[in-house]
Amino acid sequence: MPERELPLLDRGLDDTAVRQRIATGQQNDPLPPLTRSVKQIFRDNLLTLFNLINLLLGGLVLLTGSYKNLLFIGVVVFNTGIGIFQEIRSKRQVDKLALLSESKIKVRRNGRVTARSQDDLVVDDLMILGRGDQLPVDGRVRETTGIEVDESQITGESTPIMKGTGDELISGSVILGGSAIVQATTVGHGSFVKKLANSAKEKKRGASELLTVINRIIKVLTVTIIPLGAVLFVSSLLRGQAQNRAILGTVAAVVGMIPEGLVLLTSVALAAGAFTLGRRNVLVRELPAIEALARVDVLCLDKTGTITNGQLQFDRIEPVGNQSAKNLQTTLAQMVAATGDDNETAQAIKNALGTPSVTPTEVLPFSSGRKWSGARLSSGQAYVLGAPEFIFATIPTEIKRRITDLAAVGYRVLVLAKVDQLTTPQPTVPQALGLLCITDELRPRAKDTFDYFATQEVALKVISGDNPVTVASIAKRAGIAGADQLIDMSQVGATPDYAKLVEDYTVFGRVTPSQKQRLIQAYQTAGHTVAMTGDGVNDLLALRQADCSIAMASGSEATKSLADFVLVDSNFDAMINVLNEGRRVINNIERVASLYLIKTMYSVVLTLIFIFMSRSYPFEPIQLTPISSLMVGIPTFFLALQPNYARIQGRFMQQVMEIAAPAAVCVVGYILVILALGTQFHLDFATTSTLSVLMTGLISLNALLRVARPLNRFKIALVALMAGLFAVVFLFFGSLFSLVNLLNWRLALIYIPLMISVQPIFLVVQEILGKRILSRIRWR
Repeated sequence: MPERELPLLDRGLDDTAVRQRIATGQQNDPLPPLTRSVKQIFRDNLLTLFNLINLLLGGLVLLTGSYKNLLFIGVVVFNTGIGIFQEIRSKRQVDKLALLSESKIKVRRNGRVTARSQDDLVVDDLMILGRGDQLPVDGRVRETTGIEVDESQITGESTPIMKGTGDELISGSVILGGSAIVQATTVGHGSFVKKLANSAKEKKRGASELLTVINRIIKVLTVTIIPLGAVLFVSSLLRGQAQNRAILGTVAAVVGMIPEGLVLLTSVALAAGAFTLGRRNVLVRELPAIEALARVDVLCLDKTGTITNGQLQFDRIEPVGNQSAKNLQTTLAQMVAATGDDNETAQAIKNALGTPSVTPTEVLPFSSGRKWSGARLSSGQAYVLGAPEFIFATIPTEIKRRITDLAAVGYRVLVLAKVDQLTTPQPTVPQALGLLCITDELRPRAKDTFDYFATQEVALKVISGDNPVTVASIAKRAGIAGADQLIDMSQVGATPDYAKLVEDYTVFGRVTPSQKQRLIQAYQTAGHTVAMTGDGVNDLLALRQADCSIAMASGSEATKSLADFVLVDSNFDAMINVLNEGRRVINNIERVASLYLIKTMYSVVLTLIFIFMSRSYPFEPIQLTPISSLMVGIPTFFLALQPNYARIQGRFMQQVMEIAAPAAVCVVGYILVILALGTQFHLDFATTSTLSVLMTGLISLNALLRVARPLNRFKIALVALMAGLFAVVFLFFGSLFSLVNLLNWRLALIYIPLMISVQPIFLVVQEILGKRILSRIRWR
């Protein structure tokens, strides 16, 4: 293929060249979707092992001719339909928000710069990239005064790498400082980031505790259900039971062991959580992150854009010594224009002082790690602008005192200095010329937001690159507890004791990106679940480290691509909704999961028992439907939607077992008692199975009552309605569910004492088994 002619820097590609490249397949791929396709949703919800087992069981029931016992298939279809509907609804909401929050790439075509989507890019497009942009394709730098790039997806190291004109850039790289015109060289599947499957965005984070436990339960059941069912069926035939009776008993046992509602509840709850957050302009990039957020007890904040509105204003420059303020403003404007920086500080200065035309001979763009930028102007003199602590080895006493005074009243203070050489990490022989005073206003509802987090036992920590006195002053105005416990991280040395730092301080100033990461790591080591909010490239390492990361939509593309949540309207107040929704989803799943596992536990135990008994399995498939629907399925759907914003305790299995195990023990015990009474009083299978359904339903009702606590009018009405419908089943629909008529005084002499004993027996078993034995077990 002949070598292509390079596009002119001031023109870029024209429309004809773009169409030619699209026709030859040289167009970039769109961003990978955050959600599954509709086809995948249907496939993953329909083609499951449990659905396959249910279909096989349905086929066996067909052989018996007892078609009403196929009702459990209808319940499965209904549940699956709900799951598909909820996930598709959530998908549409998430996809819409993802489109709104997607950053555009500035591209020069036909001599004009326009913002375009990543999938609009073609080979040889000229991209205008600046600090915070993430390169969507492989490229070559066509023009720059110098940029710093994070290529950690290649090197594994986050150390910035300087790039100049003619250097190659790899897709997935993040521009940490400076700006450049970059020509796309490789797009689509041929680019580096595609080959590594977006490895730059991978987060080394622990698996969801809730999903891990549920998957462990499913895995165990997967390898036990079929063998247990097969053994029960063979055992029943060997004992001389009729084939139809053996099939129905086996199907009832296996259906009882499958907690399909638990899987449905979890997926629906997470999808519904993403949908609810989407309606509040919060994009959920990973569903399991909802659980991580629910467990958060430490929230780390960057000052700019979270506590403050991020709209920096240049207030003034105070001369140091006998400098002229007017001359300093001219020098400052030239120096900022020379570096080409476009961060918030540079924009504030440009807005106030303008952007003069300059031709620098040397440029060092701003870096979050270095915390200053510099340029050598055509006059030959070099200047730097940035944090005083990182420009001076020792800040002169008078300047330090003035900086402290200005910071104490909330000013962000930077120093403009004349230097000999632009060396790193510090310039040589800096001489202060003036102190810049930058203002940043509190968000309107910041104080109310932080007060809410305090009441929810979420500790707030402020980690910022600004002067700690400035940060502490603003944090105090925002009402953050412990704001007077501050530390300057530029003074802690190379190997500080991070465990001691996080224990003693609330406000961390002059923090480098790597220090942010280490601070979050220290909180995690101390046993905390940490969320981090950020909007700039200086937050990337910390966001990767955090258990849950939140980015502002106004932040850099690199930050948004990494975060678990994106606040689409950049409104930090939405964090209240995010925290509450996460807690509501997880608390309610933990609350109602025990109801699903009661049936699974007693079904497994009963199967093991009846393998060795001469009696038939005590249920038919249709008899489990009133219990599954009225005591589990319907009430848990409503309970899962209830407000529940208590802090997550991390006791999923313990909470589940403290209710499920006693209930399952009671069910097994009462069924064995009923079988003994059946033998004593010569009761037939229909009668003993009816009594078994009655007692199992009452025990499940007691468990439902405990799960619904704390009770309110709605929950009391819900439990009462389920109890009433359960009674209606026995009174009017007994024949449909293969239940005998209980309006028989001789039979009443048996079941009324049993009914009266349910609540006290359940309480005793729960006290002994749930609170004294199971509570002492360390559940993993």
